[in-house]
Amino acid sequence: MARTWTKLAAGVVAIAVAGVAVGIAVTKPQRQPADHWANLGAPDLANGEKVFWAGGCVSCHADPSAEGDALKIMSGGRALKTPFGTFHVPNISPDKHAGIGGWTLAQFGDAMTRGVGDDGEHLYPSFPYGSYARLTPKDINDLYSYLKTLPPSSNVALPHELSFPFNMRIALGGWKMLYLTDAPRVQLGSADEKVKRGQYLVEGPGHCGECHTPRDALGGFQKDKWLAGGPDPEGKGSIPNITPGSKKVGSWSEDDIANYLESGFTPDFDSVGGSMVDVQKNIAHLPKGDLQAIAAYLKSVPAR
Repeated sequence: MARTWTKLAAGVVAIAVAGVAVGIAVTKPQRQPADHWANLGAPDLANGEKVFWAGGCVSCHADPSAEGDALKIMSGGRALKTPFGTFHVPNISPDKHAGIGGWTLAQFGDAMTRGVGDDGEHLYPSFPYGSYARLTPKDINDLYSYLKTLPPSSNVALPHELSFPFNMRIALGGWKMLYLTDAPRVQLGSADEKVKRGQYLVEGPGHCGECHTPRDALGGFQKDKWLAGGPDPEGKGSIPNITPGSKKVGSWSEDDIANYLESGFTPDFDSVGGSMVDVQKNIAHLPKGDLQAIAAYLKSVPAR
């Protein structure tokens, strides 16, 4: 009998070890195929700058006190306090040691679209790669090349301050299996080109859902509440509903929304506030056509 129990125990251990091995293999960081970043041609720096502003790089990666030209120094270091712990934003300047100056386009692109670091590690979704996954290879190439034209910074950000189990990067593989996708957040049927452009900007580089969509206990979006508002992901206050079902924004016209993004003033002449201040300043750099496209998309999403 003892020998039988020993064999049974050994079998259970073997199955458990095999299960862990399979789990690690399935959830390990997945890079894009190498040819995904090949043959993209000469970068368009003007478009790269548009992606830079649409993506809100300044809001996280510039020094909070920066103004003017200093806004383009991507030194990192800002602390993002969340229910999961404090994330310290990295340096993404062209510095070869403290920043991403030594990265290849593939390394940069895989970080943006797959949440994979330069050493092949999982990145935390405090970096919104869940939204950036929708960026086209061309836009990634243009942004990467534009970032290389900005001033380098030697600042080294602090390590993240996370308690167990959130400090276990291995668990992020499972998180990605649950939530990481480049599929549209909403199906809009036969949308025109303006709405499609707005969808790309909002769901992709603009990563609007990262704040305006409520999350479940694991930090993933609640799919049936896209852009419906909810608690601030940084743990302070709430973020408003921006769907047509909103009592406030839902009553705005497309022109009202586009003008708000451009000027920072609501239709009743109130001004932008809170964390939206930086977002509006970034988005205002986009051409009027893109602002109108964002507005058209926001009027097309399901009302919540």
